[in-house]
Amino acid sequence: AGSRKAGPEVIQNSKEVLSLLQEKNPAFKPVLAMIQVTIFMLLCCDDNLMQEINQNLSEETGLNITHICLPPDSSEAEIIDEILKINEDTRIHGLALQISENLFSNKVLNALKPEKDVDGVTDINLGKLVRGDAHECFVSPVAKAVIELLEKSVGVNLDGKKILVVGAHGSLEAALQCLFQRKGSMTMSSQWKTPQLQRKLHEADIVVLGSPKPEEIPLTWIQPGTTVLNCSHDFLSGKVGCGSPRIHFGGLIEEDDVSLLAAALRIQNMVSSGRRWLREQQHRRWRLHCLKLQPLSPVPSDIEISRGQTPKAVDVLAKEIGLLADEIEIYGKSKAKVRLSVLERLKNQADGKYVLVAGITPTPLGEGKSTVTIGLVQALTAHLNVNSFACLRQPSQGPTFGVKGGAAGGGYAQVIPMEEFNLHLTGDIHAITAANNLLAAAIDTRILHENTQTDKALYNRLVPLVNGVREFSEIQLARLKKLGINKTDPSTLTEEEVSKFARLDINPSTITWQRVLDTNDRFLRKITIGQGNTEKGYSRQAQFDITVASEIMAVLALTDSLADMKARLGRMVVASDKSGQPVTADDLGVTGALTVLMKDAIKPNLMQTLEGTPVFVHAGPFANIAHGNSSVLADKIALKLVGEEGFVVTEAGFGADIGMEKFFNIKCRASGLVPNVVVLVATVRALKMHGGGPSVSAHIKFRYVKTELNGCCNLQKQIQIAQLFGVPVVVALNVFKTDTRAEVDLVCELAKRAGAFDAVPCYHWSVGGKGSVDLARAVREAASKRSRFQFLYDVQVRSIVDKIRTIAQAVYGAKDIELSPEAQAKIDRYTQQGFGNLPICMAKTHLSLSHQPDKKGVPRDFILPISDVRASIGAGFIYPLVGTMSTMPGLPTRPCFYDIDLDTKTEQVKGLF
Repeated sequence: AGSRKAGPEVIQNSKEVLSLLQEKNPAFKPVLAMIQVTIFMLLCCDDNLMQEINQNLSEETGLNITHICLPPDSSEAEIIDEILKINEDTRIHGLALQISENLFSNKVLNALKPEKDVDGVTDINLGKLVRGDAHECFVSPVAKAVIELLEKSVGVNLDGKKILVVGAHGSLEAALQCLFQRKGSMTMSSQWKTPQLQRKLHEADIVVLGSPKPEEIPLTWIQPGTTVLNCSHDFLSGKVGCGSPRIHFGGLIEEDDVSLLAAALRIQNMVSSGRRWLREQQHRRWRLHCLKLQPLSPVPSDIEISRGQTPKAVDVLAKEIGLLADEIEIYGKSKAKVRLSVLERLKNQADGKYVLVAGITPTPLGEGKSTVTIGLVQALTAHLNVNSFACLRQPSQGPTFGVKGGAAGGGYAQVIPMEEFNLHLTGDIHAITAANNLLAAAIDTRILHENTQTDKALYNRLVPLVNGVREFSEIQLARLKKLGINKTDPSTLTEEEVSKFARLDINPSTITWQRVLDTNDRFLRKITIGQGNTEKGYSRQAQFDITVASEIMAVLALTDSLADMKARLGRMVVASDKSGQPVTADDLGVTGALTVLMKDAIKPNLMQTLEGTPVFVHAGPFANIAHGNSSVLADKIALKLVGEEGFVVTEAGFGADIGMEKFFNIKCRASGLVPNVVVLVATVRALKMHGGGPSVSAHIKFRYVKTELNGCCNLQKQIQIAQLFGVPVVVALNVFKTDTRAEVDLVCELAKRAGAFDAVPCYHWSVGGKGSVDLARAVREAASKRSRFQFLYDVQVRSIVDKIRTIAQAVYGAKDIELSPEAQAKIDRYTQQGFGNLPICMAKTHLSLSHQPDKKGVPRDFILPISDVRASIGAGFIYPLVGTMSTMPGLPTRPCFYDIDLDTKTEQVKGLF
C-alpha cells in the first residue's frame, strides 16, 4: 500500500516540475531510452506488465520512452556500441539497461554517460553518492525505493538499526549500503552462501533481499517480527524476478511494491536529467582556469615563448567556456572547430560588449594590433576576472613566408601554439583555394564546350540519359526557373529553350573571377591560359590573386549560416554574358560543390592565448585588398558565450581608414551588430615615421632616438575617422623598450586632446595581460557609455560613385576622386545590373591615407585615382581598386623563409615570428 501511495506522489511531483520547465521551453520533452536484449525479455515473467507500467508512467508524466531491442546473441561490444550511440544523441536524456545479469560488466555499465545514467550504475554516479554529493548525481531508483518504503510505508526509524543486505551485487549493494549509513544504520552485506549467515539474519532488525533466496536457506533463520524487504530483481530493469519467495512476516514489503516505486523514482531521475540538460543549454558562468606566465627579461623570441607554455587541452577549454561536447570537433590537442548549433542553443542569451581593435597608418612591420587584442583579453579575463573572447583572422601563408611574418601576436601576448596558428590551422584557406579554383575551371571549361558543340550536343551532355532516364539536377531546375522556363521534363523543352538553357554565352573579356594561391608570387600577376593543344586555341589573358583576396574568403567572413553561405556562393558573379547580363556560380551549376568544399571551413576555430583565455581564429581577408575582418559567425558565437557582462574583442586589418571603415560599413551592416568601443593602436615608432623619420624595414636596424615626435597628426586623424561612426575611442599605445617616458606621456596627452575617451600605455608584449590591465579598465569604462553608432553612408540612396567619393573625402582626406574609363564602364555595368545599392570595399595601400605609400602623416588635397572596379555580389560589396593596387603580393629580396626551418629530430619548427 505504501508504494501505491508514494508512487503517484512522485509522478505528480515530476509532472509538475516538467510542466514548469516546459512553460519556458514549450518544445522540450525528455526521452528515456531502454536497451533490451531479446532473450532476457522472453525469459522474464510479467515483463510485458512492467514495460506497460514504465510506458504509462512516462506518458502520465509527459516523457517519451523508446525501446531499443537487441538480438539475443548480442556481444558486450555490440551493447556498448549501442550505448555510445545513445550517449551522443542529444534528443535522448536518459538511458536504462534491461539486460540479463550475465551481460553486466564494468565496461558495459561505465559506457553509459553519467549525465544520462538514470539508474545510477556508473562508477562516477556511485562515487559522487559515496562522497556525499547525492544532489550532483543519479541515485539508484531501487535503493531509494527501499529507503522510502521502510521510512514511509512501515514507519521505521532507521537510525541505529541493524540492516542486513543479502544477495545484492554491484551498484545496488553499494547504493543501499551508502544510503543506510547516511540514515545512521549499522549496515552489513552478505551473500547467500556466506558462513554465519544464520547468525547475521538472526541479529538483523531489517533484512533486504537483493536476489532470490536459495531453497536450502530455511525461512526459520529470519526472526519473527523482523522487517523484510524484498527487492530481488534485475535492478537495472526495474523488473522483479520470477522466483522470489513469499515470506509471511508482519513486516514484509513485497517485490512489487519496490518495483512500482522504483519505476516512479526513475521517472523522477529522468525529469532531473532533462532539467540539467536544459540548464546546460543556457549560458553559464565560466569556470576558466587561466595559465600562469613567468615573463623573462630580456624577452625571448615569440616561438620560444609559445613553446615554453603548455596549452590546455582544447576540450577542457571548450567546457570551461560553456561549450557542450557535441558542439566541438577536435583537431589534434589544441584546436577545435565549433559547430554553429551553439547559436541556436544560446539564441535567447544577451550579447556581451563588442570591441574593435584598429590602428593608425602602420609601418610595413605592423604596430601590434593582434598583440594588443590578445593582451587586452588576457588582462580582462586572467587579471580582472571578466569573460572575454578574442576574434582574430587566420593568417595567410603569403606574409608568413614573405615580409610581415605570422599574426599570432607577439612576446607574452600570443595565440598558442603559434606554429599551428600560422601554418595551415584546420585547412580553411586550402578549402577556399580549392573552391575558388573549381569555379575558375568551370568558367573556362564551359566557354570551351560551348564554342565546340552544337546546342543539341551540349544539352545532351548537360542533361545526360542515365539508365534510360533523363532528369534535371536540382541546380539545373533552379536555372530553368530563373530563365522563366516552367518545365521539369527535359524532353519537353523547345529548341529555343534548349539553347537558352544550355548556353551561358560568357563574354571572356568580362571575366572577373581569377584563380588563387596562398603564396606571394609576383609572376602570376599576369598569365596566359589555354595554350595546350587540347584547348583548341581558346587561350586568354588571366591572373592569380592571393587566396585571401578571393570573394569566397569574403563570403566566409560575412555569412551567418550554412544556408546563407550557400546562397551567397550561388550569387557570386563571375562574368557577364554577351548581352551584358551577369553570369553567376548558380548559372554554372557549381554552387552545391562549392558549399561541400566549404562545409567545414564555416565553423570557427577555437584556440587559446598564452594565459589560457579563449580565441576564435576564423577567416582571413586582407584589409588592403579585401574587407579585412574576421568572421561574423565567430563574433556572434563569442558574444553569446561571454554573456551580457563579457567582452568580445575583434581586430580590423591595417589602419582605421581601411580595416575599421570596412568593419563599420560592411561587416556591421551584414551582421547587424553594434560596436561599443574602438581601441586604436599606436606606436611611437610609427608616429616618428609619420613625422618625417626614415622608412621602417625588417632588416634595417635603427632607433628613432633623435627623431622628433611630429607624426601625431596621423593618430589625430584616425581618431577623427572613428568618431565619424559615433563610437568612443580608447588609444592603446603599444610601448617599445626604446620609447621614453616623455614620449609615451606626450602621445597619450595628444590623443586625449584629439577626442579619445582615454589613452593608455600598454606593456603586454613584455609581461602579458598584467601589462594591459589599465587598458582593460579603460575599455570597460568606455563600454559603459552609450554608443551612438552610425554608418558613413546610406547604401540605398547613394550611387556607387557617391559612396566612393564619400569614403575618399571623409575618411582619406582626398579632394576628389578620378575614375579611369575602365572603372567608369564597370560602374555603369554594375548599376545597370542592379548592384548599385551595395556598400563599398576600397582596395588601397595600407601604408598611407592616400594612394601613394610614401605619403606619410596626413596627406591633403590629393585626387584619389580609381583604376578599376570589381563586384563581389556574393559577399555583398563593390570593390574599387585604387591606383596600382595589386591583388597578388610579391616576395622581397630576402623573404622570411630564409629563417624558417624544421628540426628533423624533434620536428620542432624554427624561425617563425
